[in-house]
Amino acid sequence: MNIIVCIKQTFDTEAKIVLDHGTIKEDGVQFILNPYDEYAVEEALKIKEEQGGEVTVVTIGPVRVEEAIRTALAMGADEAIHIEDEAAFGDEYTVSEVLASAIKQKPFDLILAGNQAVDDGSGQVAVRLAQLLDIPHISTITKLEISGTNVVAQRDAEGDTEIVEATLPVLVTAQQGLNEPRYPSLIGIRKAGKKPITKLTLSDLGLDHSHIESKVTTVEVVLPAAKGAGRVLEGDTATRVQELVKELRQTSKVL
Repeated sequence: MNIIVCIKQTFDTEAKIVLDHGTIKEDGVQFILNPYDEYAVEEALKIKEEQGGEVTVVTIGPVRVEEAIRTALAMGADEAIHIEDEAAFGDEYTVSEVLASAIKQKPFDLILAGNQAVDDGSGQVAVRLAQLLDIPHISTITKLEISGTNVVAQRDAEGDTEIVEATLPVLVTAQQGLNEPRYPSLIGIRKAGKKPITKLTLSDLGLDHSHIESKVTTVEVVLPAAKGAGRVLEGDTATRVQELVKELRQTSKVL
């Protein structure tokens, strides 16, 4: 079983976000492996332990991304592909095109990815990637069973559970509850330093930046408005409801 896991390095969810001229400052910020991608790595490792094969992680990003790669390798992944080319950094369109070109160079049976990125909330890349590779896609899975080439997944359908069947090769995205990601062991951390990381550029993938240029431009990045002091509404229930509706319409303007 050749398994590929798409990963992303994100801000630590506990990090304090500071903007400087519309850009998020990275000074002093801790970066982590996207938590949803940890579920994907763990599931790939479980399948490998049950059925054999290899797990390859693939990602796009600057030099610092190697920290996230080493985390996945320390968990047990066998090798990694790192596309370290600034021209490959972009929106979901650009990232999915670049990932598809890289993955096409390697045989695969199963692709896993996180359901979404915790930094920008993106959940499009995996769907776009499946379409580019012309394989089926199952999102937000909470259970995965593979027998031969048959795949049965349970997915979170807004509180309900949906059971979906597919045939390999397939791409699935991991949701919270799929598993409990393991912590890298000391031996795993030592081995991770010796595992191969293949560095690629757009040229290596036969891509031209003009053909994968982002379709979306970020106009502005702003922090949420500071939370104001609360106000206790007085009177009976009917009076408080009327006052609340008035507040929401006239002051907060959310109705």
